[in-house]
Amino acid sequence: MRLPDGEPAGGPWSVIRLTDLLDRLLTAVPRPTGRPLVVAVDGRGAAGTSSLAARLHALAPSSAVVATDDLAWHEPLFGWGHLLADDVLRPLHAGRALAYRPPQWDRRGRDGAIAVPAGLDLVLVEGTGASQREHADLVDVTVWVQVDAVEAERRGIERDVASGVNGGQEQASAFWHEWMAAELPFFAEQRPWELAHLLVNGTPRLAPSGDEVEVAPPP
Repeated sequence: MRLPDGEPAGGPWSVIRLTDLLDRLLTAVPRPTGRPLVVAVDGRGAAGTSSLAARLHALAPSSAVVATDDLAWHEPLFGWGHLLADDVLRPLHAGRALAYRPPQWDRRGRDGAIAVPAGLDLVLVEGTGASQREHADLVDVTVWVQVDAVEAERRGIERDVASGVNGGQEQASAFWHEWMAAELPFFAEQRPWELAHLLVNGTPRLAPSGDEVEVAPPP
């Protein structure tokens, strides 16, 4: 696997059922009382954190997903960690329901809210930077989705072109490199794989089926 400098390769990798991964996450630490277990699904851009969180959410009836992309919307790149800590994680730790509108949503007229009902067993916080060290005490379990850097770039640009988020091929490629100029030093400093309870392979080589994942212990 081709990784940025400083990130150790995971391994040995093994294939397990997605239900077993969920069980591992739910039992990795003692279950909290009066609030949901908070699991951060972190990884580099286009690693597959959104897909993994959605698959786990589908298996856990009493769960919700919070996407860091919603917090990061029109915020400086990796400059939104305080919103996650103060306005999402701390209310969840207090056992409260969440109906949060980030500041940029009001400023730019975005509808809706980041909503999490009270009484859930599990909240999955997914996205690049979900497990920032500054709020590590507010996250119970961390998953690091490790991804081949070349494949991540291909995926990320292809995804943006298909969705029209950042224009055509040239614009999407330019945005990817702008993103990486912020992501690489951010993760070089944060080293989130060191906080992980488990690694999941975002570019698996063992060809797991649709209800399986490739996992490894943390480095």
